[in-house]
Amino acid sequence: MAALSTGQRLLLERGVQAVLRGWAALQLAVDQGFGGPHSSEKAAWLEGAVLEFLTELAEDEVEDFLAEVMDNEFDTAVEDGSLRQVSRELLSVFARVREGDVVGVGEAVAALAQRGPALASALANARPGHSPTPAPTPQSTGTSSDEEEEVGGDDVIE
Repeated sequence: MAALSTGQRLLLERGVQAVLRGWAALQLAVDQGFGGPHSSEKAAWLEGAVLEFLTELAEDEVEDFLAEVMDNEFDTAVEDGSLRQVSRELLSVFARVREGDVVGVGEAVAALAQRGPALASALANARPGHSPTPAPTPQSTGTSSDEEEEVGGDDVIE
């Protein structure tokens, strides 16, 4: 594949940022600290890694790459179908950049950027201690002690 011009690379960078910053699973993992104390830095690293990945490796590996990063860096298994959607969005932006469709990329970035405020609001409402309606109080079920709650492991986003 031919190398991207500086302008194309900048346009692709904007597209990658818009897609990843609008991805609820990633933003939830960052917001909740699933990647540890450096979750934000890992998300920023992912933007750069995806940028390099899209320009240098095969297109069919994008979804697998994202799944691996979410698992390895954020201890999160994404099972909500968003891996495929995000992969397609990234590939669509990349295809438009390669074709020189500046207007199309700009429109896609603008549409993706509009998800950001709604996502930020939803994540703020999902934070522990923030409940728009009173949460039901758990009732004792009197179950035996052989029913154990799993501790640790991957966080699952469904």
